[in-house]
Amino acid sequence: MKVSLAYGQGNIDIDIPSENVDIIKKKSIPVVTNPQQSIFGACTHPIGSAPLEYLIRSSKSACILLCDITRPVPNELFVRYLVEQCLVGGINAENITLLIATGLHRPNSGDELARLIGDPWVLEHANVVNHIAENDDDHKDLGRTSRNTPIRIDRRFLDAELRIVTGLVEPHFMAGYSGGRKVVAPGICHADTIRCLHNAAILDDPRTRSCNLHGNPLHDEQLQILAAIRRKVRGEIYAVNTLVDENRELLFMNFGEIYRSHLEAVESAHSYATISCNRRFDVVITSAGGYPLDLTYYQTIKGMVTPLDIVQPDGSLLVLSQCQEGLGSENYRNAQRRLIQLGKKTFLDELRAKPRADIDEWESQMQIRAQEQADVSLFSDGLNDSDRQLTVVSCINDPNAWLAEKIQSKPESQVAVIPEGPYVVPTFAG
Repeated sequence: MKVSLAYGQGNIDIDIPSENVDIIKKKSIPVVTNPQQSIFGACTHPIGSAPLEYLIRSSKSACILLCDITRPVPNELFVRYLVEQCLVGGINAENITLLIATGLHRPNSGDELARLIGDPWVLEHANVVNHIAENDDDHKDLGRTSRNTPIRIDRRFLDAELRIVTGLVEPHFMAGYSGGRKVVAPGICHADTIRCLHNAAILDDPRTRSCNLHGNPLHDEQLQILAAIRRKVRGEIYAVNTLVDENRELLFMNFGEIYRSHLEAVESAHSYATISCNRRFDVVITSAGGYPLDLTYYQTIKGMVTPLDIVQPDGSLLVLSQCQEGLGSENYRNAQRRLIQLGKKTFLDELRAKPRADIDEWESQMQIRAQEQADVSLFSDGLNDSDRQLTVVSCINDPNAWLAEKIQSKPESQVAVIPEGPYVVPTFAG
């Protein structure tokens, strides 16, 4: 039978045997049939806060955080509503800022920015700017966390009287779940803060994993950063949280105080994105989630790490990722070069000796986590030959031939296919 896996803006079909195969998908839940009614209802009946209308009336400026192009947030469904409500409520257009929470990713501009916003009206009626993590003057210092992480946050967010975070709540291979506090940290943090949040000590912790918030040191750091913002600027942070299905259709939306509203969204996401499996598998085929998550190999690592709980020790893992924009940043290229030159052990030893990770080398650390458990292969038609060498995994040309070879060498192989990649988190229940 054929199974379609998310790949770029389309799919790739894999021929798989009909026996000893599990197709692992999210639980099916109904889509929201009236998104505009959903955002209106969310903002008039918020979680742990006053309605949006009241919040706007008591504010003279607003900063709304948006995730960057790597996240398929349905901005076209709610961003215009937020801006319109700010204008109707008396906030002048020049005092409304949409801040793209890029973290250490590249800025979004031009046609890409237009696609991210999803509505040309918004670009005409609000200031849209990118967070640049290495611009020192753009950030304020709010002290340090209990792990000594410097808390340096984009001042445009701190200086606004109304602060709203927007985002997609989905499984995240480090932070447990995306959205909420993660849009602030690392989304609009200084590079020094981000490097500390991704240091080896935090990522080595077994609780730093998909779908886990309990005792997750990265999540705990993020909450401390939110608490510091509340103390220092004496103001609340609010959030619009969304969930989407594999077709990017809206499943859920809420609004309210950032911590409580995010937890409600996490509960909903957890109920349909985590799938219990009663066995581990010799062969696992997954995707990197399709566009926009599989634009780079850097983001592809999420697809490698997320299914590890169901891969047999020394099993085979194949990830399909288009990588239309290649490997990733030059910092990430340098990290991969060092990984090749030093070898895994020495590379990790150097990471563990530093309180701050070098930019983007944390993705190399997470890749090693996957390779310590599985024989990892990659199918991608977006990487050139030099980039393929820097992946440090086996790059294949034909997923069907790869699977046929695995089954031929071990006919009794148990096979799992995860069409949506890291948006689905399989767990071993044995």
